[in-house]
This record gives sequence, C-alpha cells and structure tokens, in this order.
Amino acid sequence: MKSLKYFIILLVALPLTAQELQSEKEKTLWNDFTYDVGNIFGGVGHAYSRPFHWKGDDWANFGYLAGGTLLLFTVDDELNDWKNGFREDIPDFVIDYGHEYGSPENNYMLTGGVYLAGLFTKNEKLRRTGVLLISSATAGGFLQQVSKRIIGRARPKSGKNSDVYDPFHLNRVYNFDSFPSGHAMLAFSNAYAIAKQFRSPWVKAGIYTVGMIPGLVRVVDDFHWVSDVAFSTVLSIFIVESIDKYLDSKYNEKYNNQSKNVSWNLSFGPNTLGVSLQF
Repeated sequence: MKSLKYFIILLVALPLTAQELQSEKEKTLWNDFTYDVGNIFGGVGHAYSRPFHWKGDDWANFGYLAGGTLLLFTVDDELNDWKNGFREDIPDFVIDYGHEYGSPENNYMLTGGVYLAGLFTKNEKLRRTGVLLISSATAGGFLQQVSKRIIGRARPKSGKNSDVYDPFHLNRVYNFDSFPSGHAMLAFSNAYAIAKQFRSPWVKAGIYTVGMIPGLVRVVDDFHWVSDVAFSTVLSIFIVESIDKYLDSKYNEKYNNQSKNVSWNLSFGPNTLGVSLQF
C-alpha cells in the first residue's frame, strides 16, 4: 500500500516537474531575447555617442576619412567616365546580387536569420553575431537615410555632375540621394562582422570581396559615385568596431581575441599618394 502511494505521488510529480522545466526553458529563451534586444538598441546608441568621446587618434581617423572622401570628390566625374563600358562585361547574376543583397529587406532577413539560429540553438557566439549584424545595420541604415535627405547629392543616373546638390528635404528626393550608399554600408557591415568569426586572412579577404560587390555594382549601374561607396564602406567598419567593443562587456564570447583597432597609414612619393587602412 505504501509502495502504491509513492507510485501515485511519482506519477503526479513527474508532469509537474516536466512542466516546471519547460517553463524554465521558455523563460530562459525569453530572457535571452529581451537581453539581446536591449543590446541591439544599446549598441546603436553607443555607436552614435562615440564622437562625444573621441580623442586624438579618433579625430585623426575621422580626418583621414573626410580627407580621402574629399579627394575622391574631385575625381568622381572622371572615375565615372572611366568605368563606363564595364557594365556589359559583368555577369547578370553578379549585378542581381549587388542590387538585391544590399537592400534593407534582404539584409534584415539575413541578419535576423543568423540571430534566430543562435537564439534557438542557445549558441551565444552566434547570438552575439546576430546582435552585432542587426545593430550595425540599424545604426548605419538610419544614419545614411538621414544623411541622404540633408546632403541631397545628385546620382550619376540623373545626368548631373557629381558636384550638384539639392539638400535639406524631409522626404527623399530620388536621383538626389546619392551620398552615402546604403547598399554599400549594409553589405560591407555584414561582411566585416561575419569575417570576425575567422582567423584566416584569406577567408577574411574573400568575405570582404563579396561584401564589396553591392557597392561596386551600384557604381557601375550609375546609382552612386565612387566616393559615395568608399566613404560608406569605411564608415561601416567604424560602426561595426564601435558596437563590437560595446558588446565585449555584454557577452562572454569573443571573436578570436582579436584586437579591435583601426589604423591608417599615409605614404607619399613622386607622383604617388597611398592610403592604407588596417583592421
């Protein structure tokens, strides 16, 4: 009789225990999700607040970026004429990839998929990668949308020169929204963040090359000037690095213990100007 009593208690206790474990699992999943969402917004805010904390080297890097962009501004029209005729030599699948991959909807499908895979498999490193991808895309995407309306630079396809502007519009004015390049910024942000998972410089170089295709395609198809894409690509590196440093304090998983420093080297010589970006 006593054994029967223990057996009945066990039958009642097992479902209750299983229910508690399931609730605990669901609660943990929800906690991870809300924690990550907080870090996404925190990362965006951290990236935007960095200029208020810049020191000598940071301002120097910004100066290099601004100076390099201005230098390209002076030769944008010549570079645009020079690239004419390349369009027919590029395979259609590369053109399609360049236009589609850098679009916001496709970007968030990819970044969201990476994050959800990490969330449901309880892989913190993959979760952190997803958070880095989403927050970097959000920070860069919002910044470039606002900048387009303020700057109002003519696109090459408008038939105008690179120095023609129609600035300060609340609504987006098509053909006057060239600077900066959203496709280049989103695509290279993803490439740069994903490349952090790997040590091999060859793998990194391959990922960077794929990430640069959308920006180059947008130049070839007259949506952007070379300076638009160059500026957006370098700016995306700064945004990813800034947010990644912020996430170091939020997650235990690190990316191969890599140093998160961006440095520039300028070289001058007879009829030569060289700029090297190390990251």
